[in-house]
Amino acid sequence: MAHAQNVQALDRGDLALRQQLVDCIRMLEKADIIDFNGHCSIRISEDRILINCGSCKRAFLTVDDIVTIDMEGNLIEGKANPPLEFHLHTGIYRARPDVKAVVHAHPKWSTYLTMVGEAYKPVFAQGVLPGPVPVLDTPSSINNRPIADRLAALLGSYPAAAMKSHGAVTVGETIVDAFVLAVYLEENAQRQYMAMQIGKPYVFSAEDQKAAVEKLWTPSLFQRTWDHYRSKLD
Repeated sequence: MAHAQNVQALDRGDLALRQQLVDCIRMLEKADIIDFNGHCSIRISEDRILINCGSCKRAFLTVDDIVTIDMEGNLIEGKANPPLEFHLHTGIYRARPDVKAVVHAHPKWSTYLTMVGEAYKPVFAQGVLPGPVPVLDTPSSINNRPIADRLAALLGSYPAAAMKSHGAVTVGETIVDAFVLAVYLEENAQRQYMAMQIGKPYVFSAEDQKAAVEKLWTPSLFQRTWDHYRSKLD
């Protein structure tokens, strides 16, 4: 009965956004990009965000595991506390008014690159991101405001950043954008790593990169990528 009442309450507000956040996290978990500590968020107002609670099981996430917090991490709505790294999200939102969604994961392949100081290089079309993928020079958890502000400053206007021996963050105007960029980032990193075992990978030229962004960075193609991964949950 309590669950039904919760759902009815959510129907009057942001149930669709919460479900989208649930789908995003479950898709990333299924794709082995998020582990038991990953988290994603959506900004719903100037000073409030939706984020998965820290204690949830990512593979079995439901809308009841999504909580609302303010920019200081105070619980506004929900049954459990946010993840300790909520600062990562709020720090980026404070610095980037254009960002409405954030994905933080601990993906293997892109993290391998940071472990040896190898820069992320676009080696296939979807892996082309506007600008570099800067790396925060610490493996520390982003669990306080000063380090979150450092990460946000490093990210700057870019759509992605990495943390040495830790993980990665992607941002977007929607959770679809942030999800797709997380997928592209990890796929490119895997291809880059594997190609390096054979020889020196071909890296897209500036002209190649410009053409790839113009052709592939479209809402329809991002939605198609989302739909591909979403179909695997059914």
